[in-house]
Amino acid sequence: MSSLTKLKLLIAAPRGFCAGVDRAIRIVELAIERLGAPVYVRHEIVHNRFVVDALKAKGAVFVEELEDVPDGAPVVFSAHGVPKSVPAEAEARGLDYLDATCPLVSKVHSQAERLVAAGRHILFVGHRGHPEVIGTFGQVPKGRMTLVETVADVAALAPEEPDNLAFLTQTTLSVDDTAEIIAALKRRFPNIHGPRGEDICYATSNRQSAVKAIAPLCDAMLVIGAPNSSNSLRLVEAAERAGARAMLVQRGRDVDFGWLEGVSTLGLTAGASAPELLVREVVDRLAERYAVDEEQVETAREQMVFKLPRELQAA
Repeated sequence: MSSLTKLKLLIAAPRGFCAGVDRAIRIVELAIERLGAPVYVRHEIVHNRFVVDALKAKGAVFVEELEDVPDGAPVVFSAHGVPKSVPAEAEARGLDYLDATCPLVSKVHSQAERLVAAGRHILFVGHRGHPEVIGTFGQVPKGRMTLVETVADVAALAPEEPDNLAFLTQTTLSVDDTAEIIAALKRRFPNIHGPRGEDICYATSNRQSAVKAIAPLCDAMLVIGAPNSSNSLRLVEAAERAGARAMLVQRGRDVDFGWLEGVSTLGLTAGASAPELLVREVVDRLAERYAVDEEQVETAREQMVFKLPRELQAA
């Protein structure tokens, strides 16, 4: 008979890798296979240290800027997207590059270009300094887009042409916060032009919905993800709003048993750039201290697959 304390573990589904992350990692792996190491990657391919380290071991070299890539070396752009100046610089230097930008981010880039071409000023809902925001701002001429981070920012806006505005959003935001900001934009600027569909990606929405379903049933919730992963941080917020105290962990060794004191039902999920391997690692860590009773709670099924770039499809 086990003397371990019982722990009910509710594991969210969907969780972990999304189609854009899968595609980005595969692009780097195939580039290494086909072109040989080293393959340079501008910025972390996805925000997860475990994934980055695994790709380094295969021959990827991660750099922050293109100037750090030697002449003649192949380079991959990260899933978050890059400003137009980056591929332009790569072409000017004659570098072979592969663009691993998530197709859902590329869609936002195209929308931004179309809106600016139509003469509109864009209010972009996102987090200052996030690579996806930097990449999207870099699609249009300077001054044609304004960042909006909060409802308070909406109140402070003073656009030159309030009837000629549009809004777009980062793909990895809090669904609830973004809905509030968009509602504030529409109240303040009734003629504002919005995207036809939702810019927040399906994976971000689905993972937040799964957390909202589980969190009220839990005493606490662990979210596996990196501290610089926007979608993972939003999962922590979603859990806390739904009534569970929540903690971000990067892997099994980060589980704090002191923090779990008194917890009988624990929720577990993983951000879109965290591999399933880390979910199992966290479960194994919990099993060192508890008699774990696992249950998967599925709120949606994902079957999205994105095509590889043409240059790699034959591979």
